[in-house]
Amino acid sequence: MRKYRKWRDILIEQLAADPTAAIGFLQTIMEDYHVFGNSATVMSAVQTVIESQGGVPEVAKRTSMDPQTLTKVLSSEDTPRIDTLATILTALGCRLSIKPLPTENSRAEMGDAEAPVTPIERTEPNIELATDNQ
Repeated sequence: MRKYRKWRDILIEQLAADPTAAIGFLQTIMEDYHVFGNSATVMSAVQTVIESQGGVPEVAKRTSMDPQTLTKVLSSEDTPRIDTLATILTALGCRLSIKPLPTENSRAEMGDAEAPVTPIERTEPNIELATDNQ
């Protein structure tokens, strides 16, 4: 019988093997956040990268946070404070940064003078996922 694995487990394995990919993953999620504004997706991505880097106990050591506190921050529905997020990201080998939004002039220079990106309409995929992970 063919064994199925969860997509998240495969992702964690790939991010563990390539720290540069983990940072690229977080950058992509942040770009998605700027379009859709879903902070839960950002926190889920941070949790995934934490798992790829040894899990909560290992990352908690790097942040000097109690593992229970870190778990509480990650599982809370509230968005973490910016200093807490910065501390976690630093432990993951990256940081928050600020960069200017493109202006009308810079978009025209780059050949992108169209209107801002609008979110894609959500559609329900017609996909069945395997639930047997054995």
